[in-house]
Amino acid sequence: MEICTQLETQLAPSLDALGYEIVRISLQGGDVKTVQVMAERKDYANMTLADCEKISRTVSALLDVADPFQGKYMLEISSPGIDRPLVKPADYIRFKGSNAKIETSNEINGRKRFKGKILSFDAETQQLHFEFETSELIVDFSNIAKAKLLLADSSIQKQPKKTHK
Repeated sequence: MEICTQLETQLAPSLDALGYEIVRISLQGGDVKTVQVMAERKDYANMTLADCEKISRTVSALLDVADPFQGKYMLEISSPGIDRPLVKPADYIRFKGSNAKIETSNEINGRKRFKGKILSFDAETQQLHFEFETSELIVDFSNIAKAKLLLADSSIQKQPKKTHK
């Protein structure tokens, strides 16, 4: 995971200058590594194919210079999508009031997986206040192993049906 943190540190300033923010970087694979860069626009507008192409060209050039891997690697660029991962404290602040699924590293009241609503995030204490079932759950940020937004039926915009002649 340390390599992902190093990559984010190296890539973030260039992407920031282009108007993008890194959501997450992950590394997968054996002999041929796959570098997955998930990014979004800083203005939170929808990502387009042109955005992904611009990010790909920039990241590819930076990785060629930094040469962080021995041998070949594949690069994948994506947007966060509907079930956006929640990775940084700022994500919880931004998505206050949204439904989310979290998985903790350590059990809380005998459980590790929770679905509910983000009530707030205290930046000072680094604690997430989360509505779970009928009570409030307080989770230390350091105890969150994985988290993502959940698609709510109310957030789906109904698309007009296409008519065929």
